[in-house]
Amino acid sequence: MTRRIPWPKMKRDLVAILRGLSPADCDAVVSGLIEAGFEAIEIPLNSPDPFRSIEMAAKRAPQTVLIGAGTVLDVAAVDRLADCGGRLLVSPNVDGSVLSRANERGLVTMPGVFTATEALAAASLGATALKFFPASVLGPSGIRAIRAVLPADLPVGAVGGVSETDFEAYAAVGIRHFGLGSSLYKPGDDAAAVRERAEVAVTAYDAVFGP
Repeated sequence: MTRRIPWPKMKRDLVAILRGLSPADCDAVVSGLIEAGFEAIEIPLNSPDPFRSIEMAAKRAPQTVLIGAGTVLDVAAVDRLADCGGRLLVSPNVDGSVLSRANERGLVTMPGVFTATEALAAASLGATALKFFPASVLGPSGIRAIRAVLPADLPVGAVGGVSETDFEAYAAVGIRHFGLGSSLYKPGDDAAAVRERAEVAVTAYDAVFGP
């Protein structure tokens, strides 16, 4: 099995997914999320000028906050991500060349999986964590069933159709990593509104998992 770069220790295993974020809105939105208590932020590569936003966010964020890209589909994007200061790579699929290069560049990786076959393949390729997507289709029971055959120390996250209202149901099956997208941010949202939603999510997380 390929070496695995560990998931960093965080107060809350929450990833903010800022699909559609523009560089013009980056500073205000990212600052608000960090102030609300988020320690991992993903800017998908199908956003406007994503690498510029990632570079801006990486410069603004303290070292304890993980900044990175989502929808990473090829090796060239891995290198661009690392070169602009990103440390988190999220993908919708399991691609051996992408994960291999990400490991070489020292990136934390979270590929998307849906089946036991995909999850085991990602684990064997050294994925830091797994993103079960869309989690709303699998549900807590579906993810729990697949998790039973995975390495016990491999972090598993629920992403896709998940909001703070679902934390308790996933916690019941041992899931504490979440990616929050549209429940947290939509393109053009006011930074203050995003921060307010982030604070709600953080409060809900602490209520379920403890501060």
